[in-house]
Amino acid sequence: MKHTISILVENNAGVLARISGLFARRGYNIHSLAVGVTDDENISRITIVAEGNDYTLEQIEKQLNKLIDVIKVRSLPADKLLSRELMLVKVNCNNAQRPELIAIAELSGAKISDVSKETMTLELSANESKIAVFEELLKPYGVKEVVRTGVVALQKGGGGL
Repeated sequence: MKHTISILVENNAGVLARISGLFARRGYNIHSLAVGVTDDENISRITIVAEGNDYTLEQIEKQLNKLIDVIKVRSLPADKLLSRELMLVKVNCNNAQRPELIAIAELSGAKISDVSKETMTLELSANESKIAVFEELLKPYGVKEVVRTGVVALQKGGGGL
């Protein structure tokens, strides 16, 4: 089972290394990781998607809370979660295929980021399942490159870190 964990940390050098080292030492697999500065430049938010049961999640939270630079740790329940991931995908594209790819982009809510004689690069910000469907739609055209960010997430409604 995947768990999304949001962590507020002091924006200091080495914090990410200590957190990823904790996961490595304990044998916890990180499925996704995203880090960014918050509205306060002294604080960063780390979003980690990790796999494991409820006991594993509890252990991860306890271990994270022991780290000095960690301000707050919260597991975000799947039903109260707003998450997005960004994907850039470069596909083969000739003149005949261009209208088809433009239509797929429009239907999917993707943006066209770059067009050349032989390729088109599309950009989609969505949840993981929508990105997977989008990628499947593009496979018949010949995917040349794909890059995805880690998941970023916030709790729905008024609650937060």
